[in-house]
Amino acid sequence: MVSRQIDPSTLSRRALFRGGSYLFASGLLTSLPFVSGSLFAHDVGSSWPNLAAMAEKYINSRKVANLLISIGKGQEDISHTVGGGTLSFRNSQEVDLNTLFRIYSMTKPITGMGTMMLIDDGRIKLDQPLAEILPEYSNMRVLLDPEGPLDETVPAETPITIRHLLTHTAGLGYVIISKGPLLEAFYQNGLIGAPVSRFPIPGLPEIEPAPSLAEFSVRLSRLPLVAHPGKKWIYSASIDVLGRVIEVVTGQNFEAFLLERVFEPCGMDSTFFKVPESEVERLTTNYGVLDFMPRPIPIDSPSTSIFLDKPSFPSGGGGLVSSPRDYDRFLRMLMGYGKLDGRQVMSETAVRVGISNLLPDGADLEGSWMQGQGHGAGGRSVGTTFGWGGAAGTLASVDFATSLRIGLFTQYMPSDAYPVRQEFIDAVEKDMATLQLEHK
Repeated sequence: MVSRQIDPSTLSRRALFRGGSYLFASGLLTSLPFVSGSLFAHDVGSSWPNLAAMAEKYINSRKVANLLISIGKGQEDISHTVGGGTLSFRNSQEVDLNTLFRIYSMTKPITGMGTMMLIDDGRIKLDQPLAEILPEYSNMRVLLDPEGPLDETVPAETPITIRHLLTHTAGLGYVIISKGPLLEAFYQNGLIGAPVSRFPIPGLPEIEPAPSLAEFSVRLSRLPLVAHPGKKWIYSASIDVLGRVIEVVTGQNFEAFLLERVFEPCGMDSTFFKVPESEVERLTTNYGVLDFMPRPIPIDSPSTSIFLDKPSFPSGGGGLVSSPRDYDRFLRMLMGYGKLDGRQVMSETAVRVGISNLLPDGADLEGSWMQGQGHGAGGRSVGTTFGWGGAAGTLASVDFATSLRIGLFTQYMPSDAYPVRQEFIDAVEKDMATLQLEHK
């Protein structure tokens, strides 16, 4: 399977998988009002008029085919919606909570919580050296210049740990942020993570992915680090490496582990690395927003989607397709500190630790997406909120102070082609201010 990957000359690698949405930076969710309870999910745009107007603006201007926001409260088995749209510009079927969206890096918190389960089980430790599990990561070396020659390195000052992997402080590179010889090495070794399209896209390289998660890990370990472990926050392939850690520790295929420990217990029956043929009619079209094109172009359509193929390996950093309803159930499980529908999916302690700030003491955040914030098990941790976003415009979070679950689902790349996330924050802030005045 040849995957088309995003090149900075067209869709901007750095922006595409810009997992940390700005939603969590301002702490706006800490005082959001809740919708009233209902036996059935329904549109609550009347309670959130600015949010509804923002969604309507993007849909009516045909910048996006869909923009659906899900809003849930505490452990209520309902999430309400704002916005909508259709599966594509050419398909009039309306999107809903059961529609399938490519969630890309919103896969990371799921992998992170899977890792926390194994820590809670006592099978690995948070500060355990990675090399004790994956020996290929012994004797790592660090580039003198992150964009310089691969043979100009020094020995790593400290070993990579599980904590480093969970928080992107392992010093590993990423195909979407690396530059120079290191980027070329990522391409040559097929270290590309989640796919985008099976068809040629102008300016995008065609890359053969690593054939397995085991091989992905080995090839990545042969490349130098871009920073000493624990010293700097650098968005990286570390969450994919955690998928391999899970395989080695459990003796299970990573996908099988997630199915057994996360998806089935949470009732997430619409979350896949490979979309079954029977579910194609629920899948959205993903669009590319290109500077040289007058309108978004389809880069992955349901009938020919690359997500209909079995991936070379399951990417714990960005490989999942899911529905708003399924992801809301994952958020509900976190909101319940591991409990969902009376079932303890993971321990309260594991959730509390996973949503907390796990960054190593003294880690340099200067100039990064995490500056002034914290990072937990695969997601951003700020105050009482935990969550992450995805490359195709999606994002989701839980806020434990307000018991709010919220998700934003749309499908376009790169995610910063439109200011959706900032406008989302602005709309929420305006609606919140209005509701506060009404309740005075």
